[in-house]
Amino acid sequence: MNKKETRLNNFIHFLKIRNSITVKEMANHLNVSEMTVRRDIKELTADHTINFENGKIMFNPQSSLSEASPSYSLESEKEKRNLQKELIGKFAATLVDPNDTVIIDSGSTTEHLAHYIPGGMPMTALCYSMNILNELITKEDISLIFPGGFYHPNAQMFESQQGIELINQIRANKVFLSAAGIHRELGITCMHNYEISTMQAVIKSSVTKILLADSSKFDQIRPAYFASLECIDIIVTDHYLAEEWQEYIRGVGIELYLV
Repeated sequence: MNKKETRLNNFIHFLKIRNSITVKEMANHLNVSEMTVRRDIKELTADHTINFENGKIMFNPQSSLSEASPSYSLESEKEKRNLQKELIGKFAATLVDPNDTVIIDSGSTTEHLAHYIPGGMPMTALCYSMNILNELITKEDISLIFPGGFYHPNAQMFESQQGIELINQIRANKVFLSAAGIHRELGITCMHNYEISTMQAVIKSSVTKILLADSSKFDQIRPAYFASLECIDIIVTDHYLAEEWQEYIRGVGIELYLV
């Protein structure tokens, strides 16, 4: 764990003890400048771990995050905003129709989608991550396509050139995408370069592109760019999404659902 991650964990733990604290008090406790505390506040309010109102920092009781994650992993992502992700995934499952062919991206939010797809619905589903496969494999009447390839434990994702070639041969009604970052100018990003080719292939192979992302992903930029916002048809997110983003999304003609 690096210095910043240690500081953020101390920040969260101290706030849980004190319930409410000023910027100056937190700076003194962490032995850092008030400017550093304000930067940490911006980061922790972005994912709704804390609330900052009237000069007071408070832990958000709806947050399920107990500490700052040292690096991306699917398992650590499941701890963040899990209620919002479940509601997004549950609603997204209602967008799946009988006899659809769908592609489901890797991720913690799309795992909820896979979970809530009802058994007994005839459909075809392509997926390329272990957590999605585990959700779908027990459901009746779903024909599964799994491209396979090299396994990446952090994302529980399989990836290979042969898998991408298989995806290129598939045509789907809908693709359900996840994202680590969404930015107006810099587009939609993920954490790892190895994800890019697969993500771009599933987008090209699908008629309707549906993005599932909780509101903390907006205004975030991650290292690996895979698509522009303009290619998305539908966004499903939570009701914490900023009004400016809601207006922007609807203004560019993307269908928006807030859950």
